[in-house]
Amino acid sequence: MSWEQVFGLITSILLTQTGVPNLAFKEVVMLLIAFFFLYLAVAKEYEPLLLVPIGFGIFLVNFPLAPLMGVTEAGHPELLRAFYRYGVEWEIIPSVIFLGLGAMTDFGPLIANPKTLIIGAGAQLGVFITYIGVLFFGFTLKEAASVGIIGGADGPTTIYLTAKLAPHLLGANALAAYSYMAMVPLIQPPIMKLLTSDTQRRIQMRQLRPVSAREKLMFPLIGASLIILLIPAVAPLMGMFMFGNFMRECGVVRRLTDTAQNALMNIVTIFLGLSVGATMQADAFLSYKPLLIFGFGLFDFMVCTAGGIFTVQVMNLFVKEKMNPLIGSAGVSAVPMAARVSHSMGLRADPDNWLLMHAMGPNLAGVIGSAAAAGMFIAMFQ
Repeated sequence: MSWEQVFGLITSILLTQTGVPNLAFKEVVMLLIAFFFLYLAVAKEYEPLLLVPIGFGIFLVNFPLAPLMGVTEAGHPELLRAFYRYGVEWEIIPSVIFLGLGAMTDFGPLIANPKTLIIGAGAQLGVFITYIGVLFFGFTLKEAASVGIIGGADGPTTIYLTAKLAPHLLGANALAAYSYMAMVPLIQPPIMKLLTSDTQRRIQMRQLRPVSAREKLMFPLIGASLIILLIPAVAPLMGMFMFGNFMRECGVVRRLTDTAQNALMNIVTIFLGLSVGATMQADAFLSYKPLLIFGFGLFDFMVCTAGGIFTVQVMNLFVKEKMNPLIGSAGVSAVPMAARVSHSMGLRADPDNWLLMHAMGPNLAGVIGSAAAAGMFIAMFQ
């Protein structure tokens, strides 16, 4: 074989068997986006447990010819497509994450002050306003529902709903939801300060009553019954959430509770992040809709924060013991970060104002509220 033939063979291999000549500008853009989210996760520590696998998933899937999101000749899904199909499309991963969240959750503050359920419902205001708003920008009804749920600041619920109604928007919706969850301490305080007076921020609330072990044990049974009867579509999420909490409160399956809280939660988080990142291929992501999603997601989250605060202010017109409106911002379901932000703002107004446990009530109610809103959308459109 002559040198010319060898050179021609090598050139042919380079052109047909490697990704180098197929690396287009749009893939380079997506690789830069992947680096940006990895930077936020590693350098800024914004939701690193999710943004690291999501960012790396974006990084991997945007190399041309990489056998990750296609289908083999035998008809089997390639690696990341298998994670997505069997984990997200089959609704397994979001439900298992809710199992872990339930095992980590103490419903005591919500049981001690059940009025905070109303605050969690009021904090879903942005979900429905955004749902209506995006319809004017070329989104379908199902796409609008999947974007609207971002404001609830509940990543697994956003993924669960989007996978059902608008799977082509999964990457953008999930990334927006988790990004704004990470930026709760930056986004919420200016809104809280704008919508409350200094006097309102100094309102001190009476210590919550003790909640018995029996009440905590009965709550997941009663809660699951009511929610699933009223909104059957959300049974996979709320069923697993309440099951995890029942394991925690019954006290006889500590090994299972520990597994759900730690090892199992960590495993499915890895698969979830990679699956979501893998949906963000250049052809699907680089369009006007994902860019609009990030803008509407921010608006959505801000309106949800305001909705919770306004709900408390309205409730204060009818209750004898006034509530601090700062706890209303915790009505979004970014647990426990939103409750901590409410507590921090209360301490700034008055160093003796301890709002953390009071804010946990609306925070937990927000988890239920966002799941209920998702269930309503599923019932409407599926």
